[in-house]
Parts: sequence; structure tokens; C-alpha cells
Amino acid sequence: MELIVQFLLLILGFIMLVKGADWFVDGAAGIAEKFGIPQLVIGLTIVAMGTSAPEAAVSITAATKGNADITIGNVVGSNIMNVLVILGITSVIVAIAVADSTVKYEIPYMLFVSILLLVFGYTGNAISFIEGVLLWAAFIVYLVYLFIMAKNNKEESPEEEKKKPVWLLIILVVIGVVLIVKGSDVAVAAATAIAKAAHLSERFIGLTIVALGTSLPELVTSVTAARRGKADIAIGNIVGSNMFNILFVTGTTALITPVPFAENFIVDAIISIAAGVLLWICVLKNHKLSRVGGITMLVGYVGYFTYLMIQ
Repeated sequence: MELIVQFLLLILGFIMLVKGADWFVDGAAGIAEKFGIPQLVIGLTIVAMGTSAPEAAVSITAATKGNADITIGNVVGSNIMNVLVILGITSVIVAIAVADSTVKYEIPYMLFVSILLLVFGYTGNAISFIEGVLLWAAFIVYLVYLFIMAKNNKEESPEEEKKKPVWLLIILVVIGVVLIVKGSDVAVAAATAIAKAAHLSERFIGLTIVALGTSLPELVTSVTAARRGKADIAIGNIVGSNMFNILFVTGTTALITPVPFAENFIVDAIISIAAGVLLWICVLKNHKLSRVGGITMLVGYVGYFTYLMIQ
């Protein structure tokens, strides 16, 4: 009977995720169009921060309870999955057009902050308070860049969007975020219970279900956005989420308490950088993430997952 309940909860969790993503993308795209804000900026800010809520909540709450050691694994693991799995799956379903600014500025900046995290962690085996301040400084630089881009690229909003009240669009975004985050929680808890009932190991559960669970919001939102022709939101979601995870989540956690950076995370951090480089290579020529690029990324994740399993 307990197993049946968990399966029902798993289905409920996925329904919440899908419906939440629908409303979230509708609301975010509507706000972008109403105020003439480029969809890429919305993807890099509201959507990215909203879908990164699970990582932020887990890491910052853990830090306040003296368990900051889970932060790096949470952030680096999610970033690897975001690029290799989320963008991989999304681009296999539908090719993703990538904006010129994303190729020239946002992906390189994502690589820069990923390298910065590795250097900070490698040099002191922890992210210190000062390094947390530097991560926050880089976050502010990123926000200023987004503000300038939004100001310089204002678009004329369609008449039909002007008729939709702002309060309704905001409510769609808020309800969408709540459904995405809570749906992710419900789905992960149910899937973990089912896996334990099937006598799967804690390590396997952690590397698969829990890792995918915190990235479910990015997956559902990116696929939904891409299928609706909102490719800028899809790619901005992932690139923005990765920068938000490093700069805001790790930076804020380090301001609360030093964040341990275990030696085995060095390889994971390098893999995270390599995933970003692979993404950059795939989109550099045609400014599009094709099905071939998506398959390459998924194969890359299979290789990384195999490495984790044999450790």
C-alpha cells in the first residue's frame, strides 16, 4: 500500500512540475514582452533564479545548520547535469537557437566563474569569506551587465500582451515557481522511497535521483520553453542557473561559513568546466545547439556517470 502511495506521489510531483513550468514560462515570457525586455534577459534572471531555488534552499539552509560541506557537490553536480543532461535532452527534442550575446559573453563568463570556483577551492580546500565576497562581486558585475543589456535592447511589446494585466503575469510566475519547487520535492522524495524499497544503494540514489531531482526544474522549464519557441529562455535558464549556483549560492553560503572543498571535487569542477567548453564549441559556429550536439553532451554525461560509479 505504501509503495502505491509513493507511485501516486511521484505522478503528482511530475504533474506539478509540468503545469508549473507551463505557467512559469507563460508568465515570464509575458512579462518580457509587455515591458520590451529581451527574453534572454528574463531567462538569465527570473527563470534562472527561480529554477535554481532548490539548490539555493538546500545549500544555504545546510550552511546555517553547520553542514556547508554539501554545497560544492550540490552546485558542481547540478551545473554538470544542467549542461550535459538538461541541454542535451532539450536539444535532442528540439534544436535550440543561441543568441549572439550568449556565445560572445554569457558562456565565456560562465566558464570564467567556473574556473574561479576551482581556483578558490584548490588553493585553500575551502571557499573562504573573502572568496565569498569576490563571488558576490562577480555576481553584481553579472547583474549590471544584464541591466545594461535589457536597457539597450528594449523591444516593442505586442498589442495583445499589453492587454494582459501585469499582476496576472506575476501571479503565473510565482505560482509556477512554487509548483516547480514543490513538485521537485515531492517527486524526489517519492522516487527515493521507491528506490529504497527496491534496495538500491544510498550512493546510487544520491548520484541519480537526488542529483536529477534538484535539476528537474531546469529540465522541465527548458524543454517547455524550447518547444514553445522561446529558445532564449531555455538557454538563458541553464547558463544563468549555473552562474547563479556558483556566484549567489556558493558566495552566500561562504559569507555564512567557510565552504569545504574536498579534494575529489577538483575532478568534478574540471568536468564542469569541460562541459561548458563543450557547449561553447557546439554553438560557436552556427549559434545553434543541434541534435548532434545534444547527443554528444548526453554521451559525455554517460562517461562522467561511469567514472563516478567506478570510484
